[in-house]
Amino acid sequence: MNLFESLVLGVVQGVTEFLPISSTAHLRIVPALLGWEDPGAAFTAVLQLGTLAAVLVFFRRDLADMARASLAAIRHPARRRAPEARLALYLVVGTLPVVVAGVLFKSAIQGSWRALSVIATAMIVVALGLAWVERRARHERDFASIVLRDALIIGCAQALALVPGVSRSGITILAAMALGLRRDAAARFSFLLSIPAVAGAGVFEMKHVLHSDAGGAPLVVGLLAATLTGYASIAWLLRFLRTRTTLPFVVYRLALGVAIFVLLATGYLRS
Repeated sequence: MNLFESLVLGVVQGVTEFLPISSTAHLRIVPALLGWEDPGAAFTAVLQLGTLAAVLVFFRRDLADMARASLAAIRHPARRRAPEARLALYLVVGTLPVVVAGVLFKSAIQGSWRALSVIATAMIVVALGLAWVERRARHERDFASIVLRDALIIGCAQALALVPGVSRSGITILAAMALGLRRDAAARFSFLLSIPAVAGAGVFEMKHVLHSDAGGAPLVVGLLAATLTGYASIAWLLRFLRTRTTLPFVVYRLALGVAIFVLLATGYLRS
């Protein structure tokens, strides 16, 4: 992989990681359309460390508050009910399902699930789910109303994002809205919940990438591109969802899913 390819893939990762359109799918589709080799699940996971850095910087105050509250709760059990301490617990609980699923389905994640036909199907199915939730959900609950049960349900939904095309942000925002959260509150929790899972996957796969042809300078370029564009993507989506719905992403997902099937049927792409 050369520097230009890594730069393009880093931008793709940063832009699409937080939008509900699946970064993993786009990192599979873009190289296929451009005639590049599939960067692989390991490189994709490491690129996510760039967008992880963007989340850490964007939510640095929230994370610092959670860290202080968690330490205080350890020393003083009476402080375990502090909102920041409870949020830290919710993120841990919400991460457990994706950890278990990642171990159980590792071979499929790195192999058969990366087929373009699987990606196209996931794009369409989640789009229909988002459309249904937009129409039926209450969109009334704020971020402070999240409880342990919500975190576990949203965490189980996050595990489905191991299938390329589902979208981590897409499926967790969908689940959070189905539980009645406002769109911006759903997105905020989705972004915070991504931190443990993305960090774990990226660190675990780093050794494989550093020993591959993608190591060194191209990896650094991709990570920097993903960080900068990821930060901008977070800021934009949170502003967008305060006043607008996810329907534009529904339309995009449906169009892309159908387009992939058409390109596969005509032989332009190979699954």
